[in-house]
Amino acid sequence: MSEYNRVIDNVATLKSQHSGTWDAISPEFAARMAMQNRFKTGLDIAKYTAKIMRQDMADYDADSSQYTQSLGCWHGFIGQQKMLSVKKHQGSTSKSYLYLSGWMVAALRSEFGPLPDQSMHEKTSVSALIEELYTFLRQADARELGDLFKQLDAAKASGGDVAAIQARIDNFETHVVPIIADIDAGFGNEEATYLLAKQMIEAGACCIQIENQVSDAKQCGHQDGKVTVPHEDFLAKINAVRYAFLELGVDDGVIVARTDSLGAGLTQKIPVSNSEGDLAAQYNAFLQTTPVNAVADLNEGDLVLKQNGQLVKPERLPNGLFRFKPDTGVARVVLDCITSLQSGADLLWIETEKPHVGQIGDMVRQIRDVVPNAKLVYNNSPSFNWTLNFRQQVFDSWSEAGKDVSAYDRANLMSVEYDDSELAAEADAKIQSFQADAAREAGIFHHLITLPTYHTAALSTDNLAKGYFGDEGMLAYVKGVQREEIRKGLACVKHQAMAGSDLGDTHKEYFSGEQALKASGEDNTMNQFD
Repeated sequence: MSEYNRVIDNVATLKSQHSGTWDAISPEFAARMAMQNRFKTGLDIAKYTAKIMRQDMADYDADSSQYTQSLGCWHGFIGQQKMLSVKKHQGSTSKSYLYLSGWMVAALRSEFGPLPDQSMHEKTSVSALIEELYTFLRQADARELGDLFKQLDAAKASGGDVAAIQARIDNFETHVVPIIADIDAGFGNEEATYLLAKQMIEAGACCIQIENQVSDAKQCGHQDGKVTVPHEDFLAKINAVRYAFLELGVDDGVIVARTDSLGAGLTQKIPVSNSEGDLAAQYNAFLQTTPVNAVADLNEGDLVLKQNGQLVKPERLPNGLFRFKPDTGVARVVLDCITSLQSGADLLWIETEKPHVGQIGDMVRQIRDVVPNAKLVYNNSPSFNWTLNFRQQVFDSWSEAGKDVSAYDRANLMSVEYDDSELAAEADAKIQSFQADAAREAGIFHHLITLPTYHTAALSTDNLAKGYFGDEGMLAYVKGVQREEIRKGLACVKHQAMAGSDLGDTHKEYFSGEQALKASGEDNTMNQFD
């Protein structure tokens, strides 16, 4: 028996137990509403999507071509339209996630207005966006199932293929997919991290990404001034997130440990080492120090460490922060990643300064020498100039191979004059294959773009504003937007239906029967798009 028919039978049984007082209730309508709301709570979503993500991780371990992808979304509607498009064009939502970017929450969702990516926004806005995203995804389910139910009724009335439509209902694929949700550096101490993680999980997050920066000095991963915390501090926050998952019954919740050590040259504090070579000692070994041979080498308030039998003075800046030795970023990244995986993290995120498969792969191979199944979530960041980076990579590889590059100015390769060149074509091919190459050669399980929809919103608005407020007038909207929506089959061209008007009409009919006042009559202008 299908789930649909099972629910109908259950409601019919309940109805029969109420001595005629439920006569107005249709078991089939009740079943339809139940199927339109498969996930009753955010925790239902977190448990469901955690299993999907764990299976995807296992699939990737068996075959690196089975990597996953996501785009960052800053509003529920954006997330909904993304998944509708994925399902329409790819035929399935499999291996496709949503990403919730702390950068976009700060820039677009704070009551303070646009903010830099420094954990200055309200922490509750993160969980609020998770809930909003899943509300819109669930509404997408309800809307599409509602259309199928209408088709089912029409088939029953006309003697059409009821079985085929019933099969589509029974095998309906939800738009609800995993979200990788950014908790920044935890928004405070480990208790604050635990409390916010709980709220995020309750909203539906099955995967939480946390970084090893100092919470109150947090910077965007692609800006300067990043300050990392000792491993013990970071591991305490990983533990806090795991306890939150376990408390809420999401036993297979996923934790992404992000390291910013490649670009961070500072630490806020020096951890206490209790034995030679322990984790704190390994962290402190990266500090920039000068030897101390006599008391005269010390100034008032200086700190002294004993390292390898030698007294040394760590370099401390006027703001009290301590500097790491230059060129230690890779070694610190590798230690960060190994330690995180050995202490409860499931996936890694290495924030890099450029998208280079070789650089990422070199670090991952060192990590995998210790943790063989190490896997990455990687930020295909809009902070990279992808065109310039890859054209320069091709230029350098050609130069090393002895190929003539005299026709190209390496510093000016972004120029439009090179767009039709052989070098640009090879660079574009490398950009196109970057995700597959990096999944195969650099251990990247999940590719995301943190804030693409921030940029697409700005670009599409600029295109419309240029024409609409210029010579094109209304043609700018009709030609550039509505005509494209119609011809490409975007459901949102019928924006009233997308916002729930048709679904609401159906429900009102369930509740009120023929008395229902509906919006979808013959005078509804949306009928022009049928």
